[in-house]
Amino acid sequence: MKNLSSSSKQPSALYMLFSVEMWERFNYYGMRAILALFMTKALGFDKATSTQIFGWFTAFVYLTPLLGGYLADRFIGKRRSITIGALIMIAGQYTLALYDIIPAKIALMAGLTLIIIGNGFFKPNISSIVGDLYEPNDKRRDRGFTIFYMGINLGSFIGPIVCGALGQGISWKYGFMAAGTGMILGLITYLSLQKHFLGNIGLKPAVKQSEFSNQPLTKIEKDRIKAIFVLIAFSVFFWCFFEQAGTSLNYFADEATRLPVWDIFGWKIQIQSSFFQSINPMFVLLLAPMFSLLWKKLNKREPSIPNKFGWGLLLQGIAFTIIAIAASIYINGGKAQVSMLFLVATYFFCTTGELCLSPIGLSMITRLSPAKYVSLMMGVWFASSSLGNLFAGQLASFYDRWTLSHLFALPAIMSILFAITMFIMTKKIKTWMHETEY
Repeated sequence: MKNLSSSSKQPSALYMLFSVEMWERFNYYGMRAILALFMTKALGFDKATSTQIFGWFTAFVYLTPLLGGYLADRFIGKRRSITIGALIMIAGQYTLALYDIIPAKIALMAGLTLIIIGNGFFKPNISSIVGDLYEPNDKRRDRGFTIFYMGINLGSFIGPIVCGALGQGISWKYGFMAAGTGMILGLITYLSLQKHFLGNIGLKPAVKQSEFSNQPLTKIEKDRIKAIFVLIAFSVFFWCFFEQAGTSLNYFADEATRLPVWDIFGWKIQIQSSFFQSINPMFVLLLAPMFSLLWKKLNKREPSIPNKFGWGLLLQGIAFTIIAIAASIYINGGKAQVSMLFLVATYFFCTTGELCLSPIGLSMITRLSPAKYVSLMMGVWFASSSLGNLFAGQLASFYDRWTLSHLFALPAIMSILFAITMFIMTKKIKTWMHETEY
């Protein structure tokens, strides 16, 4: 059922998966945009406690795909895993919305636990199925994942606005219910269209259907796994800093940024701090087509995967340099709130860095992993985000204990140093990849 065409047209199934992932990300990022604020304002947690809970939650969200990918590869199959994951995440969102009916802390912990488990089944397998649409050397793969990444970010853009408006503007429970409803829409789309677009792709466990399931890994496969793990190690630090968006940058938006009231056709709209969570996905939607076109136009001059990772880290370093300057102005100005343009610029450069690293990482996993371990290795990729999110929560817990300019200067300096290191290591990593075109 793979699309074997050598044309530049993408497989039609890509756009179905795009829409399903859009609703799942609406569900997750809509909830995530209000979670830290909910814990401090509704449950009375201090920032240090809230950021650490947030960090552990997001860490486990990206760790459970390791188990979900293994179970899908060995026993369940990717398609069934996606359905199971969606149902559990829906239950999690509606459990969070019960905080005023059952003890709030129980609702919080039970809801977050369900979301963690559901995401573990869902996340690695839908990304792996995207990879299954392409032959191993299909040049459309990176561009396809960039398009798929737009679906991720379309949901991530809409979710914080809808859930933030309902959660902060009316009641927190409506924000969580809206997130769960988005996942319901995604599940309906998936169940109604999967058979038509995917055929037999992902129905059987990959290990059982692979003719090479009992053969040992070759030297090339081992070298490629080595390359994967080196790139994953660098991505941990990228995500540690990138994921400040949900905590320290969220608090900076809430406390240190002037939030305007916009008059749109006579309607007064108060900009909520959670709305800033939509800036990054908005930039992805605007810039992803340009990046996809850029990789296509560069053709043989297209940067290698490790070079793209290096650029991603460098651009993130620029982003945090900007917010560190904004924090310095805020502190030296007697904590007078600063322009929202600082945050907009920060998210712009974070987004350009993300587009050099994240969709390329997804593509890299499906291209370099042994066929029988693709979902498992996708889980390992998301595990790097898990560790990064855990570190992110720990770093953000110093929000009230460190000088803000120092808090944001640390990611700026470290991102630039990691970028330089990646550029130096590029040649060696390319030899492990055994791919002359990349």
